[in-house]
Amino acid sequence: MTSTPPGALPPERARLASALRELRTGTGLSLAALAAKTTFSKSSWERYLNGKTLPPGQAVRELCRLAGEPEGRCLALWELAEAEWSGRGAPARTDPPEAGAAEAGRAGGGGGAVLAVIASVCALAAGGLSVVLVLLVGQSADSGPGAPSSAVPSPRCRAAGCEGRNPMQMKCGTDPRTLASHRTTGGAHLELRYSARCGAGWARMWSTRIGDRLELKAADGGPAHSARIGDGAAAQSYVYTPMTEARPGTTIQACFRPVAGGGRECFDARV
Repeated sequence: MTSTPPGALPPERARLASALRELRTGTGLSLAALAAKTTFSKSSWERYLNGKTLPPGQAVRELCRLAGEPEGRCLALWELAEAEWSGRGAPARTDPPEAGAAEAGRAGGGGGAVLAVIASVCALAAGGLSVVLVLLVGQSADSGPGAPSSAVPSPRCRAAGCEGRNPMQMKCGTDPRTLASHRTTGGAHLELRYSARCGAGWARMWSTRIGDRLELKAADGGPAHSARIGDGAAAQSYVYTPMTEARPGTTIQACFRPVAGGGRECFDARV
């Protein structure tokens, strides 16, 4: 195992633990409830989420399922952490994680088509280790027909009450739709997300650099919100803007301002 200063987590394990804590926050589950819905104990989850112990890959998959998030990114972080933990090089992934079917409803309601969309495949390199990262983006974050409905907690805000609030803390990030996605010229990944249960939208970014900023606003007016990448751990994690109220028919816009310059990149989507 790679040696680290006393009390400090290796960066690979710190990034994984941060991503897992974010997923757990999105589920709204306590450690006891998380243990009840998975094959791992409460004490095990406490160690996994604090980075004290490297979780098995199956634990990562089960948490992603409960949070309704694609598992590809966290599994890539897990492989880097596992390589650090064991002191060996991480093997390159030759097969992407199998995509679960995501149900996409047509705008205006009335039925839906079952499809899985591979939004992007990128290489994540750290310390000479290269891992293929597959991000699966659908119109719904549902992990498939096997996901239990009891894993989705009630939201803590609605419509105007969500304005400026954190989507994960308000439990709006457990069942969102991805309205649009965009990859910047610098390689950052962006998404516009919407929760019908909360009546609000937000944007998120990953594969970013320290100092990058993502701005969000509703096209018909209202306050603007933004999020900034403050450190290296955030640059390797999902970072969310605060939410804005979004009624059906509303257009919301996200603009990315890279720290390296080159002008902002904007995209929008209609709820």
